[in-house]
Amino acid sequence: MIIIEIPGREPLRIDHVVLDYNGTVAVDGLLLKGVVERISRLREHVEVHVLTADTYGTVTRQCEPLGVKVRTFPREGAAGCKEEIVRGLEGGVACLGNGFNDVQMFDAARLSIAVLEREGMCAALLSHATVVVRSIEDGLDLLLKPDRLRATLRS
Repeated sequence: MIIIEIPGREPLRIDHVVLDYNGTVAVDGLLLKGVVERISRLREHVEVHVLTADTYGTVTRQCEPLGVKVRTFPREGAAGCKEEIVRGLEGGVACLGNGFNDVQMFDAARLSIAVLEREGMCAALLSHATVVVRSIEDGLDLLLKPDRLRATLRS
C-alpha cells in the first residue's frame, strides 16, 4: 500500500493502481518506454490492473511479463465496465487514463490522474481528474515519489 500524507487534507491510501491501456500506458498497442520499470516498482507496494477493450489485440503479449492483472471487455460499454471494476476493488484506488471512457472510473476512484500522451486526452476528462500530467512516466512517478503529489494537492 502507498499512503500519501497531504498537509491540510485526509491522507491518501492507495491499494490498487488501475491503468487504462491504449492512449495511457501504450500507444498504437505498444507499451511506452519507461512504463515497464515503473510498473515493476509500483507492484512492490500495490496491485496493478490494466483495463482495456484491447483495440490492437496486443495487451496480453505486452503486459504478460509485468505480472499485472489484465481485464478486457467489449468495446461498447467500456466506461461502465471500468467503473464496475474500480468499485469492486477493496481499499483506495488510483486510476490513470486519457479517454472519455475513463470518466466513470475516475469518479469512482480515490485519486484520478489524467494523462496527456501522444494519442491526446479527452477534454471532458479534465473536470473529473484530481491531477493532470503530460506523460505516463510523470503520472506513475507521482505514485512512486509521493512528495510530488503532496506539493500539488496540499491545501
